[in-house]
Amino acid sequence: MRRILKTALLLLAVVLLAAIAWLVFQFTHPPELKPYAHLAMPAATASLDAPDGLRVTFLGVATLLLDDGETAILTDGFFTRPDRTTVLTGRVAPDPTLIAATLQRAGIRHLAAVIVSHSHYDHALDAPEVAKQTGAVLVGSGSTANIGRGWGLPEQKIRVVHGGEQLDFGRFHVQLIKSRHAPTGFTGGEIDQPLAPPARATDYKEGDSYSILVQHGQRSLMVQSSAGFVEGALQGRHADVVFLGVGTLGMQGESFRNAYWQQVVRAVGARRIFPIHWDDFTRPLTQDLVALPYPFDDFATSMDFIIKSGVRDGVDVRTAPAWAHIDPFAGL
Repeated sequence: MRRILKTALLLLAVVLLAAIAWLVFQFTHPPELKPYAHLAMPAATASLDAPDGLRVTFLGVATLLLDDGETAILTDGFFTRPDRTTVLTGRVAPDPTLIAATLQRAGIRHLAAVIVSHSHYDHALDAPEVAKQTGAVLVGSGSTANIGRGWGLPEQKIRVVHGGEQLDFGRFHVQLIKSRHAPTGFTGGEIDQPLAPPARATDYKEGDSYSILVQHGQRSLMVQSSAGFVEGALQGRHADVVFLGVGTLGMQGESFRNAYWQQVVRAVGARRIFPIHWDDFTRPLTQDLVALPYPFDDFATSMDFIIKSGVRDGVDVRTAPAWAHIDPFAGL
């Protein structure tokens, strides 16, 4: 009996060590990006003098800078990017010095608005501090508003939306449409009182999620930060370009992926998409972006799906290199 027990414990130890080794390998060998290098959109070189001139800069996760030379708006604005150990076992908080340095590197001095797609920490953690440093209005759900209040943002700098409102910032006409987060263990929940960091990452509940539809002159784009949807919510809307959240999409079933494509990309008649929310957001922005490792996501499956779907439906699939100012409508 004792020998059997020893053998069982030895086998258990071997399995445990193998599992740890597998996880370490996955974390230190992120999915390859080279197979998708040809999809990269080149940096824009022309001026913003055209009436519809617009530049978009991808800054990781679902943070996008939209700038027409007169007005600039930002989605989410997540720059602190706490490391994995802090996220899993500690408390997270904005880093104002790091945020200031990132804004400077991105050439951001003044923003009309910081528009938060939902209130998870990897979208909303830094948004109130970004608003403070740039003079922006913080736009988002009641949960996002409570993150702003917890950081001491004045009420006049907070705009609560409920879905369906149209907001105007210069030549940007923005509509937030109720959506849904990708189905994960972190989906759902509200922040019903001011949230003052440092706090657990899990304290940043989703609140409401939105598709962010932006009309600029004769062009339109949409930011879909999370790989979820409300059936039929985008019917009758139009976006030439979609910045498409693909985080955890590779971990979903094929039927869900097909429904996501149908309910988001095809619903708005997109002619081009850029995958976003694919990067490992526990790594600092001072390092090159890498894909979120398995088992948190299956990046290759996500990319294989959207590339094949794009070929089938005549949708141009491109990637937005971090920090590069691109014209998302070039060639359309």
